[in-house]
Amino acid sequence: MIVGRFAPSPTGFLHLGNFRTALVAYLSAKRNGDDGGRFLVRFEDLDRVTSSPRMAALQMLELGDLGVKADEPPVFQSNRFALYDAAIGKLTERGLTYPCFCTRREIAEAAAAPHGAPGAYPGTCRGLSEAERAGRAATKQPALRLDLVAAGLAGVPIRFTDMFMGEVSGTPDDVVLRRNDGVPSYNVAVVVDDFLQGVTEVVRGDDLAAVTPSQIVLHHLLGMRIPEYGHVPLKRGPDGERLSKRHGSITLDNMADDGYTADDVREMLLDEIAGFAPHLVPHSG
Repeated sequence: MIVGRFAPSPTGFLHLGNFRTALVAYLSAKRNGDDGGRFLVRFEDLDRVTSSPRMAALQMLELGDLGVKADEPPVFQSNRFALYDAAIGKLTERGLTYPCFCTRREIAEAAAAPHGAPGAYPGTCRGLSEAERAGRAATKQPALRLDLVAAGLAGVPIRFTDMFMGEVSGTPDDVVLRRNDGVPSYNVAVVVDDFLQGVTEVVRGDDLAAVTPSQIVLHHLLGMRIPEYGHVPLKRGPDGERLSKRHGSITLDNMADDGYTADDVREMLLDEIAGFAPHLVPHSG
């Protein structure tokens, strides 16, 4: 059975790009009929400061208005920290993690160096001695990172077949597993949740394709089945920038103000989806 999911952050109103991704995930999960697939909603509310239960409830209502309905009550990541901590603990017991004291600025500067890898962590704190780590920990709480060198996977290309992008290859990173405030990271939470919820396909925006190799590695190291991935082209505003809650977002309320019903919006999004995934859209030819 296909099990798909949509995992928004309840930090604001969903925009048309979010709705299109949710609709693709739903259609893909249900492509063999309601009896052949399940669709789940999971709220990525690891940041309890910016997340809102009210927004989560509103998002569920709006998804329902578009015909995107979950087969089970939604799961909230803020209730599942013990599961993520257990996974991090397993990796730590195997010597596959290390504390990181770097600031975002230091990481950005290292990536901008002549031989730096854009967006990748250069492993600055990996080689610190125990004495150096103890000295830094006396004044600063560290984050915890995955140690790809210890795992024997540093620089190893990870290849996967994407449902929409085709053959993709990327290099995994020493991703953060736990932030310096003690909160488990997105990369750990998404891997653990997809496995425990039985998710067989992950449909999401193509801005997340770059982290997929690292997440595949985490699945492998934790002994968890690797789902199929499908990265949807991002919906962009008139200026070409990706839609976001802070830039060019268009909500269902905005569309209603312009006279569009939820059914109108659904049909508009289905027309767009037919352009890159016609097999998912009924009667798209």
